[in-house]
Amino acid sequence: MQDLTHQPNSDGLTHDHIFDQGSNAAERGTRLVMWITAAMMVVEIAAGWWFNSMALLADGWHMSSHALAIGLSAFAYSAARKYAKDPRFAFGTWKIEILAGYTSAVFLLGIAALMAFSSIERIFAPEPIHYRDAIVIAVIGLVVNVVCAMILGHAHHDHGHGHGHDHHGHDHGHDHDHGHGHHDLNLKSAYIHVIADAATSVLAIGALAGGWAFGWSWLDPVMGIVGAVLVAVWAKNLIVQTGTVLLDREMDAPVVEEIREVVASASTAGYARLVDLHVWRVGKQFYSCALSLVTNDPSLTPARVREQLGIHEEIVHATIEVHYRPVNAA
Repeated sequence: MQDLTHQPNSDGLTHDHIFDQGSNAAERGTRLVMWITAAMMVVEIAAGWWFNSMALLADGWHMSSHALAIGLSAFAYSAARKYAKDPRFAFGTWKIEILAGYTSAVFLLGIAALMAFSSIERIFAPEPIHYRDAIVIAVIGLVVNVVCAMILGHAHHDHGHGHGHDHHGHDHGHDHDHGHGHHDLNLKSAYIHVIADAATSVLAIGALAGGWAFGWSWLDPVMGIVGAVLVAVWAKNLIVQTGTVLLDREMDAPVVEEIREVVASASTAGYARLVDLHVWRVGKQFYSCALSLVTNDPSLTPARVREQLGIHEEIVHATIEVHYRPVNAA
């Protein structure tokens, strides 16, 4: 048996390289959005106190939870960058960002629950609403959220550059586009918080306008419930996506089949059979793998398998075991 353990592919990518490919733009975007959101939160709380509007006060405190969650996303980028060279993180620090995204999604579920509870409470115990003042602040909030969404969207656009793989000109009959599923889930969590705020602002504006024009005071809490359901659905989807990464459920990723194909064609003077394979993600589009194979080809070494795996640039760490079994023992 020959063994080659935990060394980078021929591209020489390190944990630091994995982090730096796009995370800096996302960190700057989330940090800016955090400060904008915090400023809008202060404005809404101050306006609610000045106009004696419980609706604006509630929305301001609601926005504080978004500011906290977006701040968590910014902190995750900073922590991942700070510890990128720490050898205690065996496969890099990317999962700090994923953990932040997961925590942010849990925040969203809490926000949705509070929105639903407050809305149901308002149905049974309605309070007078300062429609004009509330609409003005809600419109300002919507504009702020649109600006924040554009900032994060620009960060995502910058994040997406440079992730294509030409695989050194090798053609294996695959598209090799692993972009789907590799987007920045930490950035997505911040983006969903902003979009959730924007959506609730739109619903609030519609409900306040209807109440002001037609006296439909019930419309405000009903729209609150609709918004809560929408936010809960987004949070649930984000929890599933981040949970998949945290639990290393990656064996259905396209790269797994590509590894199988490499092993199947690795031997030119015998057979090569994969007996054990584990694949997990260590970056937005980077994977590690551990595999064992059985062969009757004495020339099939871990180094040779590694060379053939090297055309798949998304595989940055590999543990390879080759077990030699003569033909008469196969």
